[in-house]
Amino acid sequence: MVLQFLLGTIVSLMNIMIHALVMVGAIGIARSAGLRHTVWPRLHLMAAMVATAAVLMVAHTLESVVWSAAYLMAGVAPAGSDLVYFAFVNYTTLGYGDITPVETRRLLGPMTAMNGILLFGWSTAVLFEVLRKTVEHLAAIETRD
Repeated sequence: MVLQFLLGTIVSLMNIMIHALVMVGAIGIARSAGLRHTVWPRLHLMAAMVATAAVLMVAHTLESVVWSAAYLMAGVAPAGSDLVYFAFVNYTTLGYGDITPVETRRLLGPMTAMNGILLFGWSTAVLFEVLRKTVEHLAAIETRD
């Protein structure tokens, strides 16, 4: 059990670092895009939100792949299991249950879910902040015009 906690903690910290790196980039890009005067401000808002959401989806996919690599190294699922799928199911807290972990490694599934739900919450906060800042910028543009 201690080794599962250790592995789960290491993978979670790796994913938090990946997410932090992506967040810094996404916020930087959103800020620089927000400083531009646009001809079509509503389209600008939509583009900023779509771009931010797409980048975050790529980050979550990468983080699920990191979990699947850990599953492979630790022998979490029965031989022949689709580990990327299994990691995604756990990371998103979907929990289909069609693949179950081997008994000696079953703690890693809930740790994956805990990491995923934390990072999805963080992503939601950033999406809201990008929306808020972009709307604020668009309001300032409309006031000047």
